[in-house]
Amino acid sequence: MKIAILGGTGSLGKGLASRWIKAGHVVIIGSRDVSKAQETAVHLGLDSSAGMLNIDAANSCEIACLTVPFTHQESTLLSIEDGLANKIMIDASVPLMPPKVMRVQLPKIGSAALNAQAILGENTTVVSAFQNISAELLQTDTDIDCDVLVAGDLIDARNTVIKLAADAGLTGWHAGPLCNSVAAEALTSILIAINKKHSLAHSGIKITGH
Repeated sequence: MKIAILGGTGSLGKGLASRWIKAGHVVIIGSRDVSKAQETAVHLGLDSSAGMLNIDAANSCEIACLTVPFTHQESTLLSIEDGLANKIMIDASVPLMPPKVMRVQLPKIGSAALNAQAILGENTTVVSAFQNISAELLQTDTDIDCDVLVAGDLIDARNTVIKLAADAGLTGWHAGPLCNSVAAEALTSILIAINKKHSLAHSGIKITGH
């Protein structure tokens, strides 16, 4: 697939991009700063032309993944919404509110993913995923013993994202409709608290059962 990483110069964007490149996908790095996008593309082994402004990346892709900090989510989406019409957009945003990042602080609408869907409207399918995965580990070849909760209103869209999770070396699970994204987003603050209290580096979640 042709995947645009919107905000792809950050650590999570670089990590997902590197894994999807290795899996054979065509990856575009989007940014507010085209020079930073091009620099990141070259760092990932791509041609500099794979680095674009977010709007150009959105227009060029088949599917997009938003990896910007929550504080930039709305402004980024408002600048590219036309380019995402009739496409899936994976939202990996987490509404962390520094300095109290160990406290769950969700937006009034319920979650960052629901906020993204409200901004983009019904012509774009938002799927929530990848909030609980270590960006640092994604940038390595390490096997990541952590699962991905995938929430979205359309099963086919969730299936697409679960396949992309597998291509990144991760196991994705159907986590229900988009409103359930509140759980994955809230877990991020909990995992940060666990890391600090128990001196861990990359705590994550694992789904078990019979």
